[in-house]
Amino acid sequence: MEHSQNQGIRTYAIIITILFLLASVAAVIFWRQSGGYLLKTQEQQVTIDSLSNLKVKLELSLDSLQNAFADLRLENESLIGKASVTSNLAASTEATIKKLKAQNTRTILELRAQIESLQKTKTEYETIIAVLKAENEQLKAENAALKEENTGLKDSNGQLTAQVDDLAKKLEEQIRRTQSATFKGSSFKVEVGRKGEKLTARAKKARELSISFDLADVPKPFQGIQKLYLSITDANGKPIASSNPASITVHAPTGDIPIIALQTRPVNLGPTQRLSFVYKLEEKLAAGNYVAAIYCDKGLLGASSFRLSK
Repeated sequence: MEHSQNQGIRTYAIIITILFLLASVAAVIFWRQSGGYLLKTQEQQVTIDSLSNLKVKLELSLDSLQNAFADLRLENESLIGKASVTSNLAASTEATIKKLKAQNTRTILELRAQIESLQKTKTEYETIIAVLKAENEQLKAENAALKEENTGLKDSNGQLTAQVDDLAKKLEEQIRRTQSATFKGSSFKVEVGRKGEKLTARAKKARELSISFDLADVPKPFQGIQKLYLSITDANGKPIASSNPASITVHAPTGDIPIIALQTRPVNLGPTQRLSFVYKLEEKLAAGNYVAAIYCDKGLLGASSFRLSK
C-alpha cells in the first residue's frame, strides 16, 4: 500500500517536471518570437520614418520648383511669349503634387509608391522649367534684335524727317528770296486747329489753319486798300486741295509770279498792324511738311513752314 503511494507520487512528480520543462521551452520560444517581432517592428518603423522624411524633402523641392516656374511664367508673359503648352503641363503636374501631398498613408509599400510618383513629378517639373527657360532666352534675344531694329528705323526715319523738314525750309527760303515785295511781314505763326478750337499737330485731326503776322513800317505808297492772298503748298510746292482756288499773278521786284490763292482779302493797311488769316480745310491733309505764304499784288509779304504728324 505504501509502495503504491510512493509510486504514484513519483509519477506525479515526473509529470509535473515534464510539464514544467515544456512550459519553460514554450516560454523561451515565445520570448524569442516576440523579441524577433519587436525587432522587425522597429526596423519597419525606421524604414517608414526614413521614407516619410524623403517624401517631405521631395515635397519641399517641388515647392521650390513651383515657385521657380511661377517666376518664369511671369517673365514669359512680360516677353509676350506663348507658354500655354508648358502651363497646361504644369497645371496637370500641380494637381498630381496636391494629390500626393494629401496622402498620409504610413505603410512602406504605399510610401515607396508615393515617393516614386513624386520623383517622377520632380523630373517632369525640371523638364518644364528647362523648356520655359529656353523659350524665355529665345524671346529675350528676339526682343533685343527687334529693339535694335526699331532703333535703326527710328534713326532712319529721323534722318528722313530732318531731310523733309530741310526741304520745306529751303522752299520757304527760296520763296522769300525770289518773290518778296518791297516791304514784308514779320513774326509769322501758323497754328493748326481741330474741332472745339483746340490746337493739334496731327494731320487727321486738323480742321483749320490760322496764319498770323505783323506788317510794320509799311511804305506810304502801299498804305490804304490792298488785296492780300493766302497760298498753302506742300513741301514740293503743290497747292493743297481747294474747291475754289484763284490763279493770281503778283508783280514782285524780280518779275511776275503766278500763284494759286486759296483765300483773298482786301485789307486797309496802315503803317503798322497785326493781321491773320483763318482757312478751313476742305479735305484732310496728309502728314508731312507745308508752307503757308501771304502775298500782296507787289509780291510776297512772308511765309512760314509747318509740319503735320500722323
